[in-house]
Amino acid sequence: MPRNQYACNDVSAWTDKYFSNTQTIVERFGDTEVTYAFFLRRPVLSAVRLSTVYIKEQAKKAGQTIGIEVLHEEGEWVGAGEPLFYLSGSFAFLTEHETLILQKLGSACVAAYNAYEMCQILPHVAFLAMDARHCAGTEMAEMMAYGASVGSKAAQRKLGAVGFIGNATDATAHFFGREKGLGTVPHALIGYAGSTLKAAQMFHECFPDENIPILADYFGREITDTLEVCNAFPALAHEGKIAVRLDTHGGRFLEGLDTQKSYDVLGRHAPDAVRDYRTEAELHDLIGTGVSAAAIWSMRESLDNAGFSKVRIIASSGFTPQKCRSMAWAKASIDIIGTGSFLPDKWSETNATADIIAYGGVPRVKVGREFLLKKSR
Repeated sequence: MPRNQYACNDVSAWTDKYFSNTQTIVERFGDTEVTYAFFLRRPVLSAVRLSTVYIKEQAKKAGQTIGIEVLHEEGEWVGAGEPLFYLSGSFAFLTEHETLILQKLGSACVAAYNAYEMCQILPHVAFLAMDARHCAGTEMAEMMAYGASVGSKAAQRKLGAVGFIGNATDATAHFFGREKGLGTVPHALIGYAGSTLKAAQMFHECFPDENIPILADYFGREITDTLEVCNAFPALAHEGKIAVRLDTHGGRFLEGLDTQKSYDVLGRHAPDAVRDYRTEAELHDLIGTGVSAAAIWSMRESLDNAGFSKVRIIASSGFTPQKCRSMAWAKASIDIIGTGSFLPDKWSETNATADIIAYGGVPRVKVGREFLLKKSR
């Protein structure tokens, strides 16, 4: 396949063709000032900064004067169909940019909504944005990290939630007030080292000032390998400088568990979690394979019984808002959740839309979109 001949900053090449056609027509028959309303068809949190910064930069390059009226504070809830912001300026200039603005708007707003929901469900748990590997390129990774930071800050401000404490990449760490990304170690390092303990020793030798991360599921000995590492570094374990990440895949139970033992674990810590009616998916999150609430409690029990109560637990693997809700029911002993599942699950819901609501200062919009017109104050 030949490489794309168009540069990423070539607006005319990347916009919808009918906008380029519109520009040609308007330039021939006479330009006019227009006002656009940008909105989504579902409730979201306002996360418009990437899109508004984009059009400001484009206007500056072109020597154009534009007006932007942002209608909601960043992180504020916005109802379905409510305008997020109004954009005014030359029709001939703005029309080609509509596609690019919309690309930077909808998914960020939905990601912010989802991140807020997760922080709201588990306000005492810290989250780490690990979405980058699931994104379709660096632009999407920037939008998703931005969205997570907006949702997190809203939850911190409104609910006192711990929220997202960082993310996985250096490039977008600034959204979370950090210079560098955060993370543990991948499974590939465990395979390279040949043992979980050896990988921890290697990590500590290279990063002696960092907390030691344990990725415990590679050999299917989550409990055994975690305790081995803690016993090898007892001082650090007792100082709370060791954390175990649970990432057991859905094809097996955590070491030592099965269905009945999972029920037993939850019975000791959160019996009501499985007494109420639960859907099949909810029940799986509670007592099923993979990183279930029972698996987390089993690890916590094992650490505490061995005298390692200060070792923290990081949970990952499919932590959607629904899985977070299951963990809340079970009062799961989680310190940090690593997640990329705040990414929109249904991509059609991220479709942002824009309509022109005024031409030359005269209000006019297509029938059915009158709700976008500016309200008199």
